[in-house]
Amino acid sequence: MPLLLLKNLPRYDCLLEAAREFPDLDPSACDAYLHLLRTGDEAFRVIGSNLASHGMSSGRFMVLMLLLDKKNWRPLTTMPTPAELAEKAGVTRATMTGLIDTLERDGLVKREPDPEDRRRMLVQLTAPGHSALMGILPGHFQRMTGLMRTLSEAERKALVRLLDKVAEQAARIAPPSRTVGTIQPV
Repeated sequence: MPLLLLKNLPRYDCLLEAAREFPDLDPSACDAYLHLLRTGDEAFRVIGSNLASHGMSSGRFMVLMLLLDKKNWRPLTTMPTPAELAEKAGVTRATMTGLIDTLERDGLVKREPDPEDRRRMLVQLTAPGHSALMGILPGHFQRMTGLMRTLSEAERKALVRLLDKVAEQAARIAPPSRTVGTIQPV
């Protein structure tokens, strides 16, 4: 779902005019912010189309990725709890429960009682879940690379530095909560 919900951004002269009415509006800051949101929406759309072609939502993909050991591209050997997954993903426990429910229903993950504390459940990536993820990742990485191909290596590094500055400022203005947002399970 797009964050911006605008097909076309306002022209800069419209922002200048609005700044006369609202003195706190900095036209260049507003213009940069709107471009950032639109670009994020477009990037999310491109990546989302690859996930959708595999019948996968971004939330479900995120859970599968959290259950993958990136060093050897195999399922994690230490199984996390749903609460730990929610914390890592920055979503509520209820949202994570919904995501795990649908992934378990589809056979991509399984829950097991914790052998040390039977009140807790652990989540594990199944062989079909691993296989599904390995089928998604090549296209996922191709699309990420394709999106960034238009920038040189130096431009990419500069972009990362600039985005880090914006993220740091966002954290100063409104420190992130434990659960930043929710991802809708599909």
